[in-house]
Amino acid sequence: MRNLNRAFWGLMALVTLLWLFADLSVFQSSGFFAIRSLAVQYSGLLAMACMSVAMILATRPRWPERWLGGLDKMYRFHKWLGISALVLAIVHWLWTQAPKWAVGWGWLERPARAPRVPPENPVEALFAGLRHTAEGWGEWAFYAAAGLIVVALLERIPYRFFYRTHRFLAAAYLVLVFHAVVLTQFSYWASPLGIMLAILLAYGTWAAIVVLSRRVGRTRQVPGRIAALQYYPGVQALETTLDVGEGWPGHRPGQFAFAMSDPAEGAHPYTIASAWNEDERQITFITRALGDHTRRLPEKLHAGQVVKIEGPYGCFTFDDDRARQIWIGGGIGITPFIARMKYLARHASGQRPQIDLFHCTADVDDEALNKLQADAEAAGVRLHILIDSRDGRLDGARIRAMVPDWKEASLWFCGPVSFGDALRRDFAAQDFPIVERFHQELFAMR
Repeated sequence: MRNLNRAFWGLMALVTLLWLFADLSVFQSSGFFAIRSLAVQYSGLLAMACMSVAMILATRPRWPERWLGGLDKMYRFHKWLGISALVLAIVHWLWTQAPKWAVGWGWLERPARAPRVPPENPVEALFAGLRHTAEGWGEWAFYAAAGLIVVALLERIPYRFFYRTHRFLAAAYLVLVFHAVVLTQFSYWASPLGIMLAILLAYGTWAAIVVLSRRVGRTRQVPGRIAALQYYPGVQALETTLDVGEGWPGHRPGQFAFAMSDPAEGAHPYTIASAWNEDERQITFITRALGDHTRRLPEKLHAGQVVKIEGPYGCFTFDDDRARQIWIGGGIGITPFIARMKYLARHASGQRPQIDLFHCTADVDDEALNKLQADAEAAGVRLHILIDSRDGRLDGARIRAMVPDWKEASLWFCGPVSFGDALRRDFAAQDFPIVERFHQELFAMR
């Protein structure tokens, strides 16, 4: 999370500093309409920077994943940027429209305009001729983008509808690129700000074309064929084992992949619940009925069905130098720990940390819990199963009581975000080094 904050505020600071360097008149401007002109440019630049980076991240690039902490963190950053772009675009729109309303209502007096001298630069003259078109198209693209971002943020809207509509943000973005290129103050293009903006807009345009053509992750997709299915009714979970082709590069325990069984529904991310074996070439997903799509999977999937797999992604891979680890899996968040236990059972040699695994669940399926217990015993992991109705809720004090040497451990959490955030705050209050040793997978892609 620290790197997400650095990336976000670093982007804001970089755009701000380059803008101040490009337009020193900001320190000399006086009068409302002069300030308004600067505010329109500044808010528009920030909004396009946020939207451009968000569009680039939508293509799931590999290069920033390690630094940002995994694709799950990249999607959190993508969400922050989308919300920021929406807020900044609204501010930009208000700076352009509100003064016009105030003039119409008689609250402001528009200053007299000096005669416009035709630009000598042919490119600047072209942009001047396109100004009215760029303003009109940009306003409608803003309305469309705002509506689509709101749809993306409302989790009550079915994923299928979100999947079908969200890519049209790329089309709105392309219109806003035209709007920005034409209406950005022409002198900015010869400055470092203009160079940075040109790179962002060009990269973002490429990303938008990839999104619109549905080619995101295409080079990392391989076909898989369902080999076995097992349903656990007590926890409403489906275990799906797939044979994957030679294109799959293998994965590390704790990573996830996108799986697509229905093109109309699109690809969904699932944590991989198996260790990789090059000889068997199989991966297992465990999905729980948490939404309209996952609820229908037991009816829609069948042995022999072909499923597209894309990945692997994620950095929740249990890598640290601690001799003690504490794992906490809430509900379906147990999945990455199952994969790690299977890996440890298969690679018995070598040093390994002492591990306590806490699994909290509101539902009970004896067969699933027995398999979990068997995996823990094979891996040498001490398992604590807590059923909400029987054992109450798990909190930091309970973990510390059951693991006396918790101060020496690293914590690995996967489960409901609110649960993880509560544990993070609890351990932070005990002076636990959260930044270095509290690892939380943010498995929420909307």
